[in-house]
Amino acid sequence: MAAIMQQAGLQRGTKRFPGGARVHGRAPRKRHSPAGWLPSGPMFSYRHAFHAGNHADVLKHTVLIATLQHLTQKDAALAVLDTHAGAGLFRLDGDYAATSGEAADGILRLLPAALPKGTELAPALQAYVDLVQSFNSGSAAKVYPGSPFIAHRLLRAHDRLKLFELHPTDMRSLAGNIAQLDAGRQVAVLHEDGFEGIRKFLPPPSRRGLVLCDPSYEIKTDYGRVLEMLTEALRRFATGTYAVWYPIIPRPEAHDLPRRMKTLATRAGKPWLHATLTVKSSRITTDTDGTQRRPGLPASGMFVINPPHTLKAALKPALPQMAELLAQDAQHAAHSLESGG
Repeated sequence: MAAIMQQAGLQRGTKRFPGGARVHGRAPRKRHSPAGWLPSGPMFSYRHAFHAGNHADVLKHTVLIATLQHLTQKDAALAVLDTHAGAGLFRLDGDYAATSGEAADGILRLLPAALPKGTELAPALQAYVDLVQSFNSGSAAKVYPGSPFIAHRLLRAHDRLKLFELHPTDMRSLAGNIAQLDAGRQVAVLHEDGFEGIRKFLPPPSRRGLVLCDPSYEIKTDYGRVLEMLTEALRRFATGTYAVWYPIIPRPEAHDLPRRMKTLATRAGKPWLHATLTVKSSRITTDTDGTQRRPGLPASGMFVINPPHTLKAALKPALPQMAELLAQDAQHAAHSLESGG
């Protein structure tokens, strides 16, 4: 796909770039989100478009890239299934991302011009920045690739990518963005519930696969559905790699999820890896006029079952750099990395 830099024209629901490439999508409807997750003011559901390039994306996509770089070293075909694909490609200077401005405290802090002088990024973090910049011209980053485009960029011609998206607006945007790739049968876009939809593709014919699961968790039942999906997926395809992103917020289900995933992996006799990144406190503050200020998403985690044996070593130097460079509250910025099995 051609590098994308300037907006050269507009059409309702699309943004056009040099070479004819477009990022598709309309502004999503406003809806309520989990308490303590988003800033005060207008409340939106946790849609990928509003949070593209934020600190959670930095963690998630660094893990995704490091995982795919390892899995694609073997010649055998790889199947990648993305349960909640979103629109796939985003403008960081567009209406969606500009609403929250979260990329400014995420990917934009990691670009060469923004780094403290003399800073050398850890290899895994540098690979992430390099991939994002490959979608842009020059040193700026105005376009952000979501998981579908990151995966497609790293896959080989004989690998397969299945993208699930249930939200109708995001589905239209995803289909339009993927159509630019002329990927043919390599990429399938499915308007289905990814929790259920992946079942028919497990195990893949090559018996090699990665499942990425990153729902919005706007609905409490998403936490339970993640566990149900993992349980069924491991029964069908025990050797697959499963990467789950989750928010770390003041909600019992969010705190219980990694513990329950550890239990699931241990009982199945599978190795696991758990990485977290915290950039600020989760406390809700109150202004002098009594207005409550929600802190936004303070932290998130990635839990990987059957991780590549190289993943922990790749993340060990990358996570402390993320915590240092992306900290919004130095007192509470932190990271963790553990594994088992």
